[in-house]
Amino acid sequence: MSGSGTQRQRASMLPRSFGPDLSRLLPPDPQNYHGPLLAVWLLGAYLVIIVARSLVHVFAPDGGAGSIATIDLDVEGGGNIVAMFGQWGAMQLLLAVVLIILVVRYRGLVPFAALALGVEPLLRMLSGTLKPIETLGTAPGAALNELMGFSMLLVLWLALCPARGRSAA
Repeated sequence: MSGSGTQRQRASMLPRSFGPDLSRLLPPDPQNYHGPLLAVWLLGAYLVIIVARSLVHVFAPDGGAGSIATIDLDVEGGGNIVAMFGQWGAMQLLLAVVLIILVVRYRGLVPFAALALGVEPLLRMLSGTLKPIETLGTAPGAALNELMGFSMLLVLWLALCPARGRSAA
């Protein structure tokens, strides 16, 4: 504690209230985050998953297209499918790295990053509906898109809520 008798406040894991404040989506001071740390941890965990998933797409011999997404690669153009998965993985990795840098450097943009990560799988679902891919089974991405999209939208909502303050020692 300083000599002036004031106490610093640290954010807690949980929100003080569950009423989101939309002005926190793009805060005037993006270096300061006032939401609960739980949102930061959940966002960070999902970013780790995205990095791992993207590395599989980039480095797996089939880009995960056949071995994970169950796409039949023994067709004309199968090599192009593998190449597209590799390029898609590179874009996923770029998005994840940019969001990690934003969240580490500008913690106040946690809600914005959660919004981006919540909308992305929902847009992929829409794209998959408009341009379906024929697979031999259910790909994990297809099975989890909706769940992850809505999970990140819940993280967004949580990040927009004010954190409980607690005194720092």
